[in-house]
Amino acid sequence: MLQLLTEKPMSLVMMNEKDPAITQPNEVLVKVMAAGICGSDMHIYHGTSPVATYPRVMGHEIVGVVAETGSGVSRVKTGDHVIVDQIVACGECYACRVKRPNVCSNLKVRGVHIDGGYREYLTVEENALHILPNDLPFTEAVMLEPASIAFQVSSRAEITKDDTVFILGSGALGKSLIRAVLLTGAQIIAADTSQARLKEAAELGVKYCINSKEENLSEKLREYTTWGPSVSIDAAGFAESLALLVDVTCTAGRIITTGFLDAQSEVQQFKITAKELDIRGSRLQNKKIAEVIAACRAGKISFTGAVSHVIPFSEAVQAFQMIDSGKEDVKKAVLAF
Repeated sequence: MLQLLTEKPMSLVMMNEKDPAITQPNEVLVKVMAAGICGSDMHIYHGTSPVATYPRVMGHEIVGVVAETGSGVSRVKTGDHVIVDQIVACGECYACRVKRPNVCSNLKVRGVHIDGGYREYLTVEENALHILPNDLPFTEAVMLEPASIAFQVSSRAEITKDDTVFILGSGALGKSLIRAVLLTGAQIIAADTSQARLKEAAELGVKYCINSKEENLSEKLREYTTWGPSVSIDAAGFAESLALLVDVTCTAGRIITTGFLDAQSEVQQFKITAKELDIRGSRLQNKKIAEVIAACRAGKISFTGAVSHVIPFSEAVQAFQMIDSGKEDVKKAVLAF
């Protein structure tokens, strides 16, 4: 089979490898049909991920078809369309015992700590698979994984219809967050430095969009809210983001961080205490893939138009180079097998 190996930062090699084989009764052989290229994949490629190890087969947004099942498999069958959960947890540490395996102390993420989906076949345990609607195109089904990240953020923020949610950043993550937050009925304010991305945010249903390069962010937030947003989400991941959100979020509000930036953030503790703010991290997803699939089946969420570029897997190296070019028309790239 073909697989794309990241030997080291900035070094991608397409190579032939022996097809994997089922070795355990609960294993499933999945033929990969599509795999998304995420911002975190770009960080691994660039060598700026604080958690990835090399060499690595990247890819954690993985959808495919069940090609073969082990003797003990009962949840899925040959021919099922599936999405692969990216999390492998130990089940024994404190986080796992309190039902938060997404932050397991011994966490392994496919495509980051262990090999992922940039290959034609992979084997996984059956409990890592979720069955997809057969009428959902594989290239759109890839978007279920980033949507699950957004559902996790919404859950961590405890968003209700009475909240005003400020999303800083309207890129791929920001748009996934918009889709998730819209389901809560909350009012959304989005900010970005790109007018094209803000236009997409408005098309998704955001009422207030702020171009933070051309407008005063704090002034616009005061104009659109009485006290400031009750929930602020950092989907931009700059070193200055946290301090900014501490400033603009209303008293008793919640702030959610999503980035893996390891640069220092200067934040005044006084403002956190005085406002009694909740600052919470949100990482990966915790059983949210099933929730996204249910929302998709019910017609509550759609990914039509979310993918801008579908690229043959054989041209994966060129796909990474294209994303690196910085062209604004690259909203989301998916490798098709």
